[in-house]
Amino acid sequence: MNIELTEEHQRIVDEVHDFVTTVVAPAAYEYDTQRRLPMEIIAQMGERGLFGLPFPVEYGGSGRDYLSLCLAVEQLARVDQSIAVTLEAGVGLGAMPVYRFGTDAQRDEFLPMLARGEALAGFGLTEAEAGSDAGATLTNARVENGEWVINGSKQFITNSGTPITRLVTITAVTGENTRPDGSIKKELSTILVPTPTEGFTVEPAYDKVGWHTSDTHPLTLKNVRVPEANLLGERGRGYANFLKILDEGRVAFAALCTGAAQGCVDEAVAYAKTRNVFGRNIGSNQYIAFKIARMEARAMSARMAYYAAASKLHAGKPFKKEASIAKLIGSEAAMDNARDAAQIWGGYGFLNENTVARHYRDSKILEIGEGTSEVQLMIIARELGFEA
Repeated sequence: MNIELTEEHQRIVDEVHDFVTTVVAPAAYEYDTQRRLPMEIIAQMGERGLFGLPFPVEYGGSGRDYLSLCLAVEQLARVDQSIAVTLEAGVGLGAMPVYRFGTDAQRDEFLPMLARGEALAGFGLTEAEAGSDAGATLTNARVENGEWVINGSKQFITNSGTPITRLVTITAVTGENTRPDGSIKKELSTILVPTPTEGFTVEPAYDKVGWHTSDTHPLTLKNVRVPEANLLGERGRGYANFLKILDEGRVAFAALCTGAAQGCVDEAVAYAKTRNVFGRNIGSNQYIAFKIARMEARAMSARMAYYAAASKLHAGKPFKKEASIAKLIGSEAAMDNARDAAQIWGGYGFLNENTVARHYRDSKILEIGEGTSEVQLMIIARELGFEA
């Protein structure tokens, strides 16, 4: 695997880094305290083609590869995880299912506006009783007079209630199958629900510990009717398809984790070089320098892990294990670096106006979202041949 970025990849890194430095960073504290997704910044991201990075030009995309998306997400996450996850989820969970499994008509209708950042989409998977155990899904859908009639509820759905949300892909039980042993298995399918649709209710946003500007809502579906043609992919393949989406999404999520970890390194280095105590900067103390060196090692390890997963993805090789390893390593690196950066910053690290404080609040969800650390360990163990 070549770990050197191409000129094109480096250009993306440089351009997004400049955007983060000049546009995102100066405004981050203000919209974090307001707990709002800054649509003006999302619009600029769309104008720069960030939402269309991995999609073909014919669908309004940039025709780049998945690593390009990951590199953009990493740069955003250095300063603001909420903005980074808006892009990561908007592409990986919102638009990518339509691109991977949609019909030509579905792609033509939804992908151009999603790729241009003119609209956002959510992925309605999680429920109160169906988190890590997605097979426990209770939301159901039946066909009636050429329409799907959907009833149920979803939780923790990103990008589901923004002013430009135009679509949520819903997982629902659409029937039952009998196994050879006589047991019953739920048939899960995915269905596209445009917004607004009668009976589709976006409930009030959550009051979260972190990710204050990320749009996250519970959803209620009461006799929601959409055309039968809104089935996404084959009926009964919803479970298999969303697993593929999650595997791919974890690579970009690992990039987000890496950006958060690196952002903590950047802040710790800057502070340690300028904070003077007893006549010298605190970075001259070996204890502090070594702590930051370990932070840098974590960030680099996380970066190499998601590069490796992206490399296999691009090559068309199995990458499930590598994606889970990258997500596990990256989320732990982000959480550990956030704790160490806050300690180095001392009392200032406890003030929300500083980036390290936001990383300290934001990073815990990285060990939970898009598959908990325990789920990643389970996947890795299974890929190694263990049943546990």
